[in-house]
Amino acid sequence: MDGMWRELLQGEWMVEFYAPWCPACQNLQPEWEKFAEWGEDLEVKIAKVDVTEQPGLSGRFIITALPTIYHCKDGEFRRYQGARTKTDFINFISEQEWKSIEPVSSWFGPSSFLMSSMSALFQLSMWIRHCHGYLTENVGIPVWGSYAVFALATLFSGLILGLIMVFLADCICPSKRHRPPQYPHSRKLAPESAQLLKKLDEEQEADEEDISDDETEGKEVSNRSSSPNAVRQRPVTAAATMDKS
Repeated sequence: MDGMWRELLQGEWMVEFYAPWCPACQNLQPEWEKFAEWGEDLEVKIAKVDVTEQPGLSGRFIITALPTIYHCKDGEFRRYQGARTKTDFINFISEQEWKSIEPVSSWFGPSSFLMSSMSALFQLSMWIRHCHGYLTENVGIPVWGSYAVFALATLFSGLILGLIMVFLADCICPSKRHRPPQYPHSRKLAPESAQLLKKLDEEQEADEEDISDDETEGKEVSNRSSSPNAVRQRPVTAAATMDKS
């Protein structure tokens, strides 16, 4: 019935969740079977679920106590908390006493994502239990060895999930070293800042022009001072040539 629970979304149902080992469930069974005989007359479908065989449904309906009875009407779920006799069950349906009970919130409804996750978790726990029994009874591994196997499997799966989460996080929110460089000058400046920068640029250009003028004047002075020396050196060179001859 774990895969057929969506049938509860249509029509009217009364569903009992029980376990074979539960004494209270065993005491309820005679009254529940008598009530089931009235199902056709009351136009209500009556069912029961063994939580030991259907752990997914026990997680989907948040079964924390046994027995637990739910009334289902057109997709709305209400938990029955009245007396557990055939007469009380019949009156609950015939007199529509279920209307006085607040339905389960959609967040905690069997079809919600949260309860679907709980169902998967309960199924996983039952699967682990079966695996533990197989390893200890059929394979012959000691209990501590089975625990060690599950511990290593948990660590390995956690490592894999962690790597996947890191990879996804790096793809969605990459680190700063992978981000393109942001240049502050590309941003729009305020008018006051723009005027200040323009003024500084003009002053810098004026200083550069003054420096170039000073350098030009210095070159002219040096050329003037060096030209007489060149004239004076020419006859000395000629005289030296005559002396050598």
